[in-house]
Amino acid sequence: MAAPLELEDSLLWKLPQLGIHRVALEHHPEAPEKRQLLAWLPAIDWPADQRSELERALAPLAEPFGLTLPPISWSRQEEEDWSLSWKQHWQPDPIGQRFLALPAWLECPPDYADRLVLTIDPGSAFGTGSHPTTRLCLEALEVEAERHGGSLAGLRAADLGCGSGILGLGALRLGAASLMAVDSDPLAVRATAHNASLNGYELENVGPIRLDLGSAERLAELLEGQPADLLLCNILAPVIEALCPTFSALLAPDGVGLLSGLLVDQAEGLQQVLAAEGWQADLAAEQGRWGLLVLHKAR
Repeated sequence: MAAPLELEDSLLWKLPQLGIHRVALEHHPEAPEKRQLLAWLPAIDWPADQRSELERALAPLAEPFGLTLPPISWSRQEEEDWSLSWKQHWQPDPIGQRFLALPAWLECPPDYADRLVLTIDPGSAFGTGSHPTTRLCLEALEVEAERHGGSLAGLRAADLGCGSGILGLGALRLGAASLMAVDSDPLAVRATAHNASLNGYELENVGPIRLDLGSAERLAELLEGQPADLLLCNILAPVIEALCPTFSALLAPDGVGLLSGLLVDQAEGLQQVLAAEGWQADLAAEQGRWGLLVLHKAR
């Protein structure tokens, strides 16, 4: 099916809940508007009536955006190792000026040898670099690095809702001294640990990365009373709103937060909620209908 940018996050979240874990986004970095969401389902488990139920289950995801779910087309795949065939649809993807999201099963193309490589095996966790909210955060990390002379050296990063771990790994690639990361989904914690290893970071909770299952309270414990210089938070706007009272324990008074996962038309309401907690949040970047807020302590 066609995958409008507004629906990607919701679809990638909903499909695993329905037992569909083999999913890929087919796109070309130079034509982001031409995107297809592909899913591989065993025919024996998904007869025609079950496929119709699937379409009905997905349809409400489009309603908050004033959209209609695009038509779903079905085709039978010939006998092959279909559990691996989706990998052909994900290619090296340059992000911003400095990053390259690289599928774990591919070599880095020579044309991108000068980029900071983020080797990612998507598994079942959100965050391959293809979604606009992920790209907005990675590009904002580049901006922060430039603001500090080209590097995040010496800064302590925290990732609330780490997903695949790609944002925290991006911070480390830009020189961050350490990363504390949590997610409430055990599959995401496993994916972050796996991707950290693929990028040369072994997790023993004594090195540059500390990772655990949990939410803001657990992240504050990992920070051991020393709030981070950089807070990464790529989750949906209602969740950010619910968690913002905890930000004072997560982000230092002179630190910077990068908040994404929100629609541009949700930004104003979220800014008001954050202001009530003593934060200034500026809408710093947009991609499609998605936006990114840069968070500072209000002066």
